[in-house]
Amino acid sequence: MRKLKIKKGDNVVVITGRDKGKTGEVLRVLPAQSRVIVQDVHLAKRHTRPRMGEPGGIVEKELTIHISNVAHIDPQSRRPTRVGYKTLEDGRKVRFARRSGEVIDR
Repeated sequence: MRKLKIKKGDNVVVITGRDKGKTGEVLRVLPAQSRVIVQDVHLAKRHTRPRMGEPGGIVEKELTIHISNVAHIDPQSRRPTRVGYKTLEDGRKVRFARRSGEVIDR
């Protein structure tokens, strides 16, 4: 498995495909498949049958997107950016936006 620069909770934009330009928060990262699930992006309708406590019907659900098709959003300019790593004075290793130099990690 390779190390991924996108983590759960990051704000990303879709850069290719049918949902190009849509933005959202990463809900889940699947590193083994190099895929992510982004909130309200790449939706599909699923027909579900009723279960205990859940009504049946047509439910919209997010599908996975390949990690190469999404990019981080720069916190300053709100545009797609690449990500780099740097070490702060207190010794923490953090991710930063290459476009502006702004730290992405909280």
